[in-house]
Amino acid sequence: MHFTKMHGLGNDYLYVYGEVPENIAEISRRLSDRHFGVGSDGMIYISPSTQADFKMRIFNADGSEGMMCGNGIRCVGKYVYDKGYTDKTNLTIETLSGIKTLRMQVLRGKVKEVTVDMGTAEAGKDIKLNLNGTKVFCTPVSVGNPHAVLFVDAIEEVPVAELGPVIEKDAVFPGGVNVEFVQVLSEQELRMRVWERGSGITMACGTGACAAVAASIQKEYCHFRTPVSVRLDGGVLEIQITKDHSVTMSGPAETVFEGDVL
Repeated sequence: MHFTKMHGLGNDYLYVYGEVPENIAEISRRLSDRHFGVGSDGMIYISPSTQADFKMRIFNADGSEGMMCGNGIRCVGKYVYDKGYTDKTNLTIETLSGIKTLRMQVLRGKVKEVTVDMGTAEAGKDIKLNLNGTKVFCTPVSVGNPHAVLFVDAIEEVPVAELGPVIEKDAVFPGGVNVEFVQVLSEQELRMRVWERGSGITMACGTGACAAVAASIQKEYCHFRTPVSVRLDGGVLEIQITKDHSVTMSGPAETVFEGDVL
């Protein structure tokens, strides 16, 4: 199996063009292991689509299938353009959370940045959680996949590795949830750390950044139609949400290396 390792702000996946094998859960767990495998947050398979230009399927490091990945879909656009599967700079990609549109910026024949129409981000009413006897509030947000956004005062002091898995598996989220810890720096800048459902701590999460901005707008920390820079461990994503809750996300996509599994 030939793969390409790529990342969006350090959120790294192994990309394969072709049909998904039956034992994909086992393969994703084995190859994602950072000590005994290649090392990644999961695997993304790309194939032709009857509904869009291409289809992507996402498999997390624990073998579970994800619905959508904002950093991953940017890399899908770079993959198919750089490798000559398409010469289009505007693409549609089929995902489990619907068809997404990409607009790619090309420099010297290679894609450097991708803007994604992410669909809509809908923030709900705050939910009270009981974390080992401590009551905290989170804002649930759907971006085609589920998120729980928690606002904090000092994000670097948050024990993400301890709180993330507890919130992910909380009974209020029957299917699990992605968890974002967010500190508001200004009306146009957020600092975010993330615990991804099925992958754990990652350096960036595109849908999570969209969820963070949607929750911030609901609480009037940020505003509609205003670009917001979300600073993650791996870099910065630019998010903008209109009054009808439509979201665009812009950020880089990078190729790391190619390899073969024997």
